[in-house]
Amino acid sequence: MALNESHKQYLHLMGVQPWELRNARSDAHPPAVAQAQPGEQSAEERTAAEAHHSSVETVSIPSAVVNSTSAQGPSSDAVAVMDWEPLQDAVTHCRQCELHQSRTQTVFGVGNRQAQWMVVGEAPGADEDRQGEPFVGRAGQLLNNMLYAIGLQRESVYIANILKCRPPNNRDPKSDEVAQCEAYLKRQVALIQPKIILAVGRIAAHNLLKTDTSLAKLRQKTFHYADTETPLVVTYHPAYLLRSPREKRKAWQDLQYAVSVFKKQK
Repeated sequence: MALNESHKQYLHLMGVQPWELRNARSDAHPPAVAQAQPGEQSAEERTAAEAHHSSVETVSIPSAVVNSTSAQGPSSDAVAVMDWEPLQDAVTHCRQCELHQSRTQTVFGVGNRQAQWMVVGEAPGADEDRQGEPFVGRAGQLLNNMLYAIGLQRESVYIANILKCRPPNNRDPKSDEVAQCEAYLKRQVALIQPKIILAVGRIAAHNLLKTDTSLAKLRQKTFHYADTETPLVVTYHPAYLLRSPREKRKAWQDLQYAVSVFKKQK
């Protein structure tokens, strides 16, 4: 079956060479990136989105109050009413689990705080721990290309992780570490109110959905995050795709599915 231009575009960005018949016309240039952007809004939609986000209840809590909540960090109830600045401050000074002992710095999240798309991964790696930003390095570049292939810029989405600190030697997060960080992520989702969450990787999917079902069985299905109506779609982690490039075609299918789910939210 012949590949259409959008398929060729994605495969080119992902570094996958598609098979073609020998007599097929050769194209010396990579396909142009589609101009249509699933996350793009009209002026009227942006005005409505801004009004919607401005209605989110937030309470600006001084850092002194946050840090006095406990010796390790604020309670979940305190986190649940924080605005962005005190929330980021709480994460920066968090000592609720042992990861604060080995981290270089916390990795709060990055991107558009009024984003319609939110990407959630597992935990910071060595590069992220040094730079304080999620998904940098080779995996971050691949994630950027994955987003670009469906018409999204990195700056137009919001990117965060299950954990805000790097586990030593990039080991899997422990259940108590995830539990201590959960309130921070929940508040980020509540503040952003995205129209879709893309969970990348097995660990992110398992913790967001509270399941141990294999990632293969979670793909191409629509779930909802926690007790919200926010749809959640699962795909492979970019780091895994770098190790297993044959799975990139499946990731493309997942992204197409996510776009179809997103369009239904408009």
